[in-house]
Amino acid sequence: MAQKILDRFRLDGKTALVTGGAQGIGQAYCIALGEAGAKIAVADINLPLAEEAAADLLKRGIEAIAVQADVTSPDDAARMVQTVIDKWGGLTIAVNNAGMGVWRDALTQEFSEWRKILALNLDAVFICAQAEAREMVKKGYGKIINTASMSAHISNTPQNQCAYNASKSGVLHLTRSLAAEWAPKNIMVNSISPGYTKTALVDKLLETPEGKTMLPKWLEKIPMGRMASVEDLQGAAVYLASPVSDYTTGTDIIIDGGYCCW
Repeated sequence: MAQKILDRFRLDGKTALVTGGAQGIGQAYCIALGEAGAKIAVADINLPLAEEAAADLLKRGIEAIAVQADVTSPDDAARMVQTVIDKWGGLTIAVNNAGMGVWRDALTQEFSEWRKILALNLDAVFICAQAEAREMVKKGYGKIINTASMSAHISNTPQNQCAYNASKSGVLHLTRSLAAEWAPKNIMVNSISPGYTKTALVDKLLETPEGKTMLPKWLEKIPMGRMASVEDLQGAAVYLASPVSDYTTGTDIIIDGGYCCW
C-alpha cells in the first residue's frame, strides 16, 4: 500500500548537507530539513557560526554537525562531503546555498569583484554539486537543491547588480543541465529562486541610506506587498528534498510574492 501523502514528505533516515547553512536562508533550510527528520551537516566558511547553528539544531532534537568549508575550492568541497560520509555513511540531500551579492554599477565594477561573486555564486555550485553527485551515484539516489534567485529571471531595479544577476542565471541553467545529465543516475537536481527575503544581513543593508531608499521601491513591485520571511522558503526545500518529489527534476521554484508576475 502506498504511503500516505504527508509521510512521503518525511526525511527520516536521510542525511543533508547545507552550504551557507550557518545563518539566514541556509539556516532556515537546515531547520526545516531537520524537523522533517534528516540529519544535518551545517557547512559554512565561518566555523564558529556553523557550530552555533549546529548547536541550535541539537537543542531542537535534530542530529547535526558543523563543517568548515571554502566551497570555491574543489579540495575543500570534496573534504566537506567526505566528512558527511565518514559521520553518517552516505549523503542523500545537498543544498548548495552559499552566495553573496553586491550593488555596483557595471561601469565601475572591478573585474576582481566580478570574479569573486561568480566564484561563490556559480563556480561553487558546480564544484559542490560535482562532489556531492560523485557520492550519491554510489547509492543510486540523491537530491541536489541549488539556491538561484528571482534575479535569474529578471533584472532587478533600482539597484545595479549585474554580476549577481548573471551568476544566478548561470545557476538556473546549470541546474537544468545537471538535471538532464544525472536523471539516468536517479539524482534529481532542482533550484529555489527566492525573491527579496528578510534576513539579518538584508536588514542591515536596508538600514543604510541607500537601502532605505530601496525598500519602498521593492515593495511597490511585489503584488503581495511584503518581503519573504525565511520560513516562506522552507516548504519548497522539504518538498524538493523528500520522496514526494522523486519525479521532479530540472525545476525552479520561484518564491517571490508574485514579483515575476508583472
